[in-house]
Amino acid sequence: MEKIKIAIQKSGRLNDDSVDLLKQCGMSFSAMGNKLIATVSNFPMEILFLRDDDIPQYVQDGVADIGILGENVLIETEKQVEISERLGFGKCRLSIAVPRGIEFTGVKFLEGKKIATSYPKLLTQYLTKHSVKATIEEISGSVEIAPSIGLADAVCDIVSSGSTLLTNGLKEVEKIFDSEAVLIKGQNLSAAKLETLEKLLFRIRAVNTAKKCKYVLLNIPTNKIDEVKTILPGMKSPTILPLAMPGWSSLHSVISEDDFWSVIDQLKSIGAQGILIVPIEKMVI
Repeated sequence: MEKIKIAIQKSGRLNDDSVDLLKQCGMSFSAMGNKLIATVSNFPMEILFLRDDDIPQYVQDGVADIGILGENVLIETEKQVEISERLGFGKCRLSIAVPRGIEFTGVKFLEGKKIATSYPKLLTQYLTKHSVKATIEEISGSVEIAPSIGLADAVCDIVSSGSTLLTNGLKEVEKIFDSEAVLIKGQNLSAAKLETLEKLLFRIRAVNTAKKCKYVLLNIPTNKIDEVKTILPGMKSPTILPLAMPGWSSLHSVISEDDFWSVIDQLKSIGAQGILIVPIEKMVI
């Protein structure tokens, strides 16, 4: 396989999750100190640690072959790259916020107002869609303080928990865009690099699929097995083994994280006992 270069955020909210994902995929490397480049010792890959808003440019220009960044940054920069995989972490939203004492009456409230943001293109698209004319004050950081210092009437910024807005006397009033971390690739990768990328994506999908599922082992009266199958079909069908105790069987299967508690309640209601839930590290479908 040909070596590929991946760009990830050198610091910030996506750095830890990106590093953890690569390590869960079996990549062995050191990301200590102020190193800007790390070599993976057991996979043909080199890691570049960059500013998040520089990643799309590096991938477009071929300095990096692939990259991990927030979808909000990708759309704002408008570079010629492609999304290869949505990664499921770093979820947030781009939202309008106003001072807590202000009564927000809808998007038309923003007409003629000043809005501070680090995302002028996404904000412009939103305002144009709603036929609102407002002044956009582009700020590279600390957007949330703009209303308190008289620079703007509202802000448009990334929101995760909302605690930063509350700390600065703001309230979220209008969501513009939902975002999560994505893996992007350049448009001119060689066939050999695409093959390496597919190997990486195979590992990423195995890790992320496992995060959404739990392995369940339980004991069930044998005469209830058909009923259990309707509750707990698993990936194809559950594994059923007879127990030494007559009339009882051991059943093994997989539960989706989203369905976990409702399924467990149903299993208990029909007599399941000794239910053991085991996290899954990797799952290849």
